[in-house]
Amino acid sequence: MAASLESHAGQSPSPALPPQLRDKLAVYAELLTRWNRTIRLVSTQDVPAIWTRHVMDSLQLLPFLPPGLAGAIDLGSGGGLPGLVLALASDVHFDLIEADARKAAFLKEAAQATGAPVTIHAQRIEAVSLPPSGFVTARALAPLPKLLSLAAPLLAPGGLCLFPKGQSFDAEIDDARHSWTMTIETMPSRTSPEGRLLLIRDLRQKDTGR
Repeated sequence: MAASLESHAGQSPSPALPPQLRDKLAVYAELLTRWNRTIRLVSTQDVPAIWTRHVMDSLQLLPFLPPGLAGAIDLGSGGGLPGLVLALASDVHFDLIEADARKAAFLKEAAQATGAPVTIHAQRIEAVSLPPSGFVTARALAPLPKLLSLAAPLLAPGGLCLFPKGQSFDAEIDDARHSWTMTIETMPSRTSPEGRLLLIRDLRQKDTGR
């Protein structure tokens, strides 16, 4: 299922989205808003802008999913951003890893309500045992060097990591290069003027040769 990524303002889903996807995302956003009153899934100040700040920010990753992808992994899924949103938009199965039991409970309810093709793992990332995937993502989880350490054991040979980052992305890349070699491409964010999407391939840890 493809979705237009045209920008829009306000709390409502973009009319450019396919109707079925728009409806499912509306259910998801309503649940996210309701649960956020008792569990901090997103910043309270972001709730009025859930569609632009979170849903569309996640959907902008959709064109970068590799063709024929059998499954993907979202690290530290939290409120399902970006993994659950991408699963709904792409019909690709996502493994959502979230150690916080309350957030994992939200993800289970959101998956049931929307029919998202996801499996929720209520575990620490380091403890999860999954087959390596061709696509690993994470949003607002950790600085890049830590993200790479978490992603590498779950990334299949030839796989792609895709991490949205803020204005400190250059410094994070420099820090990561001390321990990792990689092919990295930076793409402008469509929802944050200072943000970048980091597309990382050929990931190897320098001291282990991985």
